[in-house]
Amino acid sequence: MTTLDDILNAPHPASEWILTQDCAETGLHPDDIRAEMLRRIREMRASIERGLSSDAKSITGMVGWNAKGLWDAPDVLGAPVLKRVQAYAMAVNEENARMGRIVAAPTAGSAGTIPGALIGVADHLGIPDEQLVNPMILAAGIGKAISKRMFISGAAGGCQAEIGSSAAMAAAAIVELMGGTPRAAVHAASMALMNTIGLVCDPVGGYVEVPCVSRNAFYAVHAVSAAQLALAQLESFIPPDEVLGAMASVGRMMPAALRETADGGLAQTPTGLAVTARMEGKKEGEGPGGMIELPLA
Repeated sequence: MTTLDDILNAPHPASEWILTQDCAETGLHPDDIRAEMLRRIREMRASIERGLSSDAKSITGMVGWNAKGLWDAPDVLGAPVLKRVQAYAMAVNEENARMGRIVAAPTAGSAGTIPGALIGVADHLGIPDEQLVNPMILAAGIGKAISKRMFISGAAGGCQAEIGSSAAMAAAAIVELMGGTPRAAVHAASMALMNTIGLVCDPVGGYVEVPCVSRNAFYAVHAVSAAQLALAQLESFIPPDEVLGAMASVGRMMPAALRETADGGLAQTPTGLAVTARMEGKKEGEGPGGMIELPLA
């Protein structure tokens, strides 16, 4: 079983070591894997482009205009990479909410984080898609190592498992894109993970829209931040595989109400409950038991 520590100690670049391991397991030729990864990168880019050009609402009407709204807005902070990363991430997740074609990375709910962070940084720096293939292979290897130790679904381990994993994958990919070492890439992943521990999965109405769309925007930036720290040779004080173990432990302790059931968090706010009732065709104030019980102020 490949661990984060294995990747940390791999020869540079880590993506080539991961590719060799994968070819040995699958019997596939490296060129075939690279070609498939480039195809997926182009699918990610296509979903970004569709998302940035559309303000069509999702089926629930909760999202659909955020990515285009941010993209078209003035960059009042003078932070073009920040704006680009956030807009790209939301574009992908709003495409998902409109039932458009996206690449789950590693899940549909966290699909915007990697393209938002990696493609956003690449476009900011003028780096072509062909140079994103190896970073994406490393991201896949990080995701695989995480999945062997921990859940990657919100239903199993909370949003820390989904968005934490995608942020870790994206952070490592950015480090490799910028020529960083395997050690730096894994520590970037570790710092992204350690700062998502305990994050609950609370989609309103059970739809992967609120808070998921904006959460991808925030954690795409989170991934960029982790990469920047690691590229400056900062490291996680807790060893990466121990961080992963801690996150898995927290996921097991997390109550079911906070794991994508829509029984806790934002999903149980008065507005969240009202949206759920509307989508289920109930009258306002009517819930499964005849009434929606609102929390006390």
